Amino acid sequence: MKLFKIFQYAYLVFAVLFLYDAYENWGGVEETRAYSSLLLGALAIFMFFFRQKFNKKFDNKDQKK
Repeated sequence: MKLFKIFQYAYLVFAVLFLYDAYENWGGVEETRAYSSLLLGALAIFMFFFRQKFNKKFDNKDQKK
């Protein structure tokens, strides 16, 4: 189960990378790429919180046994 928790934080790393990419491309020629990076960054943040909730639910299920 430790592996799932490591991947959970990988979503945050990807979110930071996508948001940085959006910042770098904002106002330039590739503004549509900035919007794509913002969308992917938001999705990565959502996935972090979703996986965190799922892992807590899974841990609580294991503790009841």
